[in-house]
Amino acid sequence: MTGPSLRALTSVRGIAAWLVVAFHLRSSIAGLPAGAEAVLAKGYLAVDFFFLLSGFVIWLTYGAALRGAGISGVPRFLWRRLARVWPLHAVMLAAATALALVLAASGRHDAARFPFAELPLHALLIQNWGFTRALSWNDPAWSISCEIAAYLAFPLLVFAVNWRAVPGWAVAGAGIGVLSLLHLIFAGRGATTLGTDITQLGLIRCLCEFAAGTAIAALWERGRDRRGAVPMAALAAVAAGAGWALGIAETLAVPILFAALLLLLALTAGRPGNPLEGRVLHYLGEISYATYLGHFLLYIVFKLVLVRDANAVPPGLIALYLLLVLASSVVLFHAVERPAQRWLNAWWDRRSGRAARPAIAPAATGPYRR
Repeated sequence: MTGPSLRALTSVRGIAAWLVVAFHLRSSIAGLPAGAEAVLAKGYLAVDFFFLLSGFVIWLTYGAALRGAGISGVPRFLWRRLARVWPLHAVMLAAATALALVLAASGRHDAARFPFAELPLHALLIQNWGFTRALSWNDPAWSISCEIAAYLAFPLLVFAVNWRAVPGWAVAGAGIGVLSLLHLIFAGRGATTLGTDITQLGLIRCLCEFAAGTAIAALWERGRDRRGAVPMAALAAVAAGAGWALGIAETLAVPILFAALLLLLALTAGRPGNPLEGRVLHYLGEISYATYLGHFLLYIVFKLVLVRDANAVPPGLIALYLLLVLASSVVLFHAVERPAQRWLNAWWDRRSGRAARPAIAPAATGPYRR
């Protein structure tokens, strides 16, 4: 794939990761106004944007190449996805294991937080496929487990549906349809929020939103040069947001709202004066996976070492923790995530005898490096 870099999407990924940090931190901030806490309490919805964005980017980056390569391209695609997400997950899981052993040695082991019997599921990243009843070890990794399932399903979607051959209205209808199906499944389980029963509903949440993200990518390809595309995407976002404010269920309104926002952000990316194109925000997006996967365990350790009352952490300590999250994200990105990804991809190339730029590979100018 070639095309514009869509730097704004990388920046939004960084903002979304920090919203998840704030979500996990909200109940600890001393003196936080009730209104602010209520807003931060919806930070879990950032994961829904991640799922949509993932489908969008994976389709643009790999869809055409995988369709062209056929079945023979699937192993390489899956390896590249594994090289992207598993090494950092493995490092964080190892850190969690070390922490659990230290706590056990000191007589403070929390069996619910660190259930050793479930550790193999987490190592294989299949823990959130209905095999567990509660989040454990490194909580944010549940969504990475679901992403692995989406990656496994992606080749089936590519071979079954060629969005480029489907009329635009049908693509939009399919996207809305799959998000409506998500709502019906949640409603059938009595779930009124997207964060309900993550270990049982998180997988379908990811698969539906990931699939919808691929449709949004196809709509972006069709609409990026059309004058009326931006107003239509903006109107759809406003309508979905208004519907949510007026009482439409979160499980229906929010995925459609985020899908429209994703399309709008992609259509307006690269425009002069776009604040999401800046260096700082873009870098936060680059290191956002490390932020997302690393902050939760860091806060557990931070509380153990420095915090007396986890329900009333003073502003100074909150600021220190946020600085540590940022610093650890930089270190994990440059020392673990990116080198491991490059090494694993290079190993596959050497093993398979492929050229340095194989067919199934993300373009350097893709929406963001995946």
